Amino acid sequence: MHDAGGAVGVKLFVIGIGAGDPEYVTMQAVRALNAADVLFLLEKAGEQRELIELRQEIIARYVEGTPRVITAQDPPRGRGAEAVAAWRRQRAGIFERLVKALADGESGAFLVWGDPSLYDGTLAVLDELRARIAFELEVVPGIGAPQALAARHRIALSRLGGAVQVTTGRRLAGGLPEDDVVVMLDGEQAFATLDEEGVEIYWGAYLGTPDEILISGALADVREEIANTRAEARERKGWMFDTYLLRRT
Repeated sequence: MHDAGGAVGVKLFVIGIGAGDPEYVTMQAVRALNAADVLFLLEKAGEQRELIELRQEIIARYVEGTPRVITAQDPPRGRGAEAVAAWRRQRAGIFERLVKALADGESGAFLVWGDPSLYDGTLAVLDELRARIAFELEVVPGIGAPQALAARHRIALSRLGGAVQVTTGRRLAGGLPEDDVVVMLDGEQAFATLDEEGVEIYWGAYLGTPDEILISGALADVREEIANTRAEARERKGWMFDTYLLRRT
């Protein structure tokens, strides 16, 4: 999609590169990766080397020739409304410098884990940036953690006639909704605090990677196993990406 406001010859791609497996990268993403003149890689403080290597593997596998790559440090995101607002301002400044590195007629691509339209701030920051810079924008969807989670557990996210919420651990701490719920960004393991009966959990960590871990069952039966497994894996690897689905039986 090209935006009518793109008055100058600068185009941006926001490309979903999947939840972990390089083969989650779609053909549309491969096309966009090769169409971009510059690839922007945002690295988080303390990020493990294997996450950087995974992005490098995707570039080496799918991008022809020797692409021009610009890296930048993604600022840490704090908790609370003020901290998030400050993080977005910092990110907007970084994005602005990256976009201004493009010459007229060039295009740049942001590589985003999973799907950029689901629980990622890249599009929101770029929307704010439009007040200062004009550019065309193309968004390429990716395979996000919820889709990968359901596929690996061989289930559908939605049930016949039912609804599915996608939320965070912080909101889940307020109580389990009536709908089935996919929980992301749950560093506090809110599932462990739920005391309701008749709830199933489908949990996955490091989805799509060689270290993938899957656990499912009645929440009352497996919550301790998940908590222990999660703690051990985080200690071993130094980071944790996990997602889970909760549904009433």
